[in-house]
Amino acid sequence: MAMMEQKNPFMVVVVIQFIYALYFLLTKLAFDVGMNTFVFVFYRQAIATLFLAPFAFFFERKTAPPLSFCIFIKIFMLSLFGITMSLDIVGLGLKYTSASLGAATTNTIPVITFFLAVLLRMEKLNIRTSPGIIKIAGVTLCMGGVAIIAIYRGPFVKILVDHHLIHDNHLHQIQQNVPSTKTWIMGVLLMMLSSFSWAMWLVLQGGVLKSYPSKLLMTTLQCFLSTIQSLVVAAAVARDPAQWRLGLNIRLLSIAYCGIVVTGLTFYLQAWVIEKKGPVYLAMTTPLIMVFTIIISAIIFGEIVRLGSILGALLLVGGLYFVLWGKGKEEERAKGSFQTSGGA
Repeated sequence: MAMMEQKNPFMVVVVIQFIYALYFLLTKLAFDVGMNTFVFVFYRQAIATLFLAPFAFFFERKTAPPLSFCIFIKIFMLSLFGITMSLDIVGLGLKYTSASLGAATTNTIPVITFFLAVLLRMEKLNIRTSPGIIKIAGVTLCMGGVAIIAIYRGPFVKILVDHHLIHDNHLHQIQQNVPSTKTWIMGVLLMMLSSFSWAMWLVLQGGVLKSYPSKLLMTTLQCFLSTIQSLVVAAAVARDPAQWRLGLNIRLLSIAYCGIVVTGLTFYLQAWVIEKKGPVYLAMTTPLIMVFTIIISAIIFGEIVRLGSILGALLLVGGLYFVLWGKGKEEERAKGSFQTSGGA
C-alpha cells in the first residue's frame, strides 16, 4: 500500500466510483433474470469475507489494537445499518428501477453526507468565506443535476449507432424496459432511504476508525457481521431453495464481482480515503457513478440516453469540482494559518 500512499486520493475515488458503476449494471442484470435481492446480498458479503479474511489475518493480525466490546458493538451497528440495510434496500430499489436511475439517486449521498457531517461538527461550513460559498455552490449544482435527471427526461440521444458490444435481444429489452410511475416512485424512495443509510455509514465510520485504525481488519469484520445479518434476512424472506442456487451465469458473475471487487476492494479503498480526506470528500465524488454508468450503458448495451440525463450529469460533474475546489482552498488556508502560527 506504500505506492497508493503516494497517489492522489482523487484518483483513488475515481476508481471507486467506476467500480460502483459496473456494480449497478451487473446487479441490475442479475435481478432482471430472477436473482433474489436478499440472497444476492448474502452471497456477496460471504464472498467478500472469504476474500478479505486471509489478507487481514496476514497483514494486520500483529499490529491491530485490541477489539473492545464497545468498539465491536459500534462495528456491528455500522454493519447492520450502513451495509446490510443499505444493500438490501438498494437491491429492491434497483429491481424496481434501472441501472441509470440507481446511479443517479446515489448523487443524493453528497448532500446528505455534507449536512450530516456539518450537524455532527465533522465538517466546517462558513458561508462568509469564499471556500464556504464555493462548497454551497457545488452542492447546489449537484442538487440541480439530480432534479434535472429526475424531472426532465427530454428527447432520446443515441451516443453510439449500432456499435455496442452486446447484441443480445433480451439484454436490449431489459435496458429499454420503462417502469410504471408507481414502481418508479417506490424505487426512488427506496434509493433515497439507502442513500441516507450509506451517508450515515460514511460519516460514522470515520469516528470508529479513530478508535480502531486497522482498516483492513475492520472492513473484514464488517463484511463478516453483515454476512450473518444478511443471512438472517434472506432466510426469512427467500424460503424457496431454488432462489439460492447458482450456476455459471450472470448471477454468479455479479455476485463474484460485487463480493471481491466492490465489497472486498472498494470498502478498503473507501476506508483509506475517509481516513485521508474525510467522508464528505469521498461522498462528493458519487456524481461520477452516474457519468460512468451512462457511458458504459451506451458502449456495452447500446442504451439510448435521454438529454435530461446528459444535462444533469454535466451539472453533477460541475458541482463535484466546485466542492473539491472549495475543500482544497480550505486546506490551503488551514495550512497557511498553521505555518504562520508555527513561525510566530
